[in-house]
Order: sequence, then C-alpha cells, then structure tokens
Amino acid sequence: MERLSEYRIMWLFVFFDLPTETKKDRQAYADFRKRLQGDGFTMMQYSVYVRHCPSSENADVHTKRVQNLLPETGQVSILRVTDKQFGNMQNFIGTKKQKRKTDEAQLPIQLTLF
Repeated sequence: MERLSEYRIMWLFVFFDLPTETKKDRQAYADFRKRLQGDGFTMMQYSVYVRHCPSSENADVHTKRVQNLLPETGQVSILRVTDKQFGNMQNFIGTKKQKRKTDEAQLPIQLTLF
C-alpha cells in the first residue's frame, strides 16, 4: 500500500473566460460549469474551479474530462499543483483596511502662499 504524500496528492484548478454575449454563449457557459461541478469541481472564485485528486494519474483522468467538456469559444486553462503547494496558498477575504473620513481629517493642512 502506497503512503499518502503531499507531493503526490494533486489539486486541479480550472480557470475560464467564456463569452456570454448571446443566448447560445450563456447556455454553453452554464453547461460547462454544471459539467465541471458534476465531475467534482467546486467554485473557488468566479470562473475558478478546483478539485482534489489523490494522485497524478487521477489528475490526468480529470484533465482529459475537462478537455472533453471544452466549449467552442472562450479560454480555459488547467493548472495542476501538489497538495504541498496548495497548502502554502494564502487567502485574504475582506482584510484590507478601509480608509475612513476621520483619517483624512487628521492629515496636516498645507499652507499655500500664492
């Protein structure tokens, strides 16, 4: 039995930019998303889906499945990272400090001589 390794376990990212200008485009977009979800991918961000794969061979299978789902137009990219790399990801959600009006009021006033 093979030991699980954070270098052997893979994560697949699917990034896509598909047109949504016509009804046909929107249907192709919706079908692509539904099929990704049907294959075990979950949405990480808009147009970014991710899936856990227990091995590189399993990641190959799911990469080929995504290739078979490709719509006629648009761009789709697949990125494969190890579990170790995935574990180093940093996520920031709503952590940027917003500038307040009271902060502006405390700025020094410049003197204009002309």
